[in-house]
Amino acid sequence: MNIALIAHDQKKEKLVEFTIAYEEILRKHTLFATGTTGKRIMNATTLQIHRFQSGPLGGDQQIGAKIANNEMDMVVFFRDPLTAQPHEPDVSALMRLCDVYHVPLATNMGTAEILLKGLQAGFVDWRKHH
Repeated sequence: MNIALIAHDQKKEKLVEFTIAYEEILRKHTLFATGTTGKRIMNATTLQIHRFQSGPLGGDQQIGAKIANNEMDMVVFFRDPLTAQPHEPDVSALMRLCDVYHVPLATNMGTAEILLKGLQAGFVDWRKHH
């Protein structure tokens, strides 16, 4: 499965902690991330990450393009709902694309944990047939 890992600045540390906790599950999949987030995850784990631009420089749109091309199976996007984001239209577009293409999207740790446990249990295998 192709999994995108994204986090707003105030949530990057939480996403790094999440990837450390779920490294064994994530290792079995192809991982993508926006620039700084991907670098921080690789520094904290042994995971290999395909890095895009940072979000404000187009990384969200690069991930959105993979979703639109049916090349992304899951998105974990730790959003900061309390801080204004200069690239909010890109964030909204990315989330809309997940809905249009039926790509599971977690925007917080609780949902992300459920998605990864479901992934491990085979509940996302229907994505393989898309």
